[in-house]
Amino acid sequence: MTERIWRAALPAAVFFVGIGLWEAVVRINGIPPYVLPSPGMVLATLVADGRLLFGSLAVTLATTCEGFVLAATGGIALAIVFHQWRPLGHAFYPYAVALQVTPIVAIAPLLLVYLPQQVAVLVCAWIVAFFPVLANTTLGLNSVDHNLVALFELYKASRRQLLWSLKLPAALPQILAGLRIAGGLSLIGAVVAEIAAGSAGAGSGLAYRIAESGYRLNIPRMFAALLLLSAAGIIIFFLLSGLSYLMLRRWHESAVRRER
Repeated sequence: MTERIWRAALPAAVFFVGIGLWEAVVRINGIPPYVLPSPGMVLATLVADGRLLFGSLAVTLATTCEGFVLAATGGIALAIVFHQWRPLGHAFYPYAVALQVTPIVAIAPLLLVYLPQQVAVLVCAWIVAFFPVLANTTLGLNSVDHNLVALFELYKASRRQLLWSLKLPAALPQILAGLRIAGGLSLIGAVVAEIAAGSAGAGSGLAYRIAESGYRLNIPRMFAALLLLSAAGIIIFFLLSGLSYLMLRRWHESAVRRER
């Protein structure tokens, strides 16, 4: 118990020390807010502009959640299809890799030309989050113990029974790991697309507020918006980590060790 408390307290202590040093540097050197605002001013801006910033955060989170759901369902379903029909996987998997390695910063302006703004932002969030789910699910399905597969085949299990009763449960840790990665990446994809949309003069998400504040030299609002984005990413990660723990805690070694 003492070790757990220490592990939880150490990051908090580092955080507060860093905030204190930041405040001290700004005050001692008299740095103006348009160069580097103090933590107190960022917090005051967050309160003063809370309605605007939290409204924009809601827009960004809606896009993030939609992109994540599409990436999760599409990635898992496509991985199953590729695994069950190997020639199809060999034919199309390289294109999924090519889509992943192409920088989203380069894709976003092109999508904004051909698609409505909100659809383009959603597609960017989906593109970034899709491949980790596909890759991890494919890895999990291909890593099932061959002895267990042979046992199922010995008992005349069908391909459907083999998939649902053995391969998907065995691949669950890798699937959940892919989902944890995809949660943060979907937020990144949404932010990049919103910044591109903001450069084109459209947008209402939190990333657009960051770009807008930069153009107006409203640096405290930029920091406040960035703080909200960071908090949203952390919350998404911990929610998906909690889901992973709940689904694995009774049988998988990675979660069982955490309870000891």
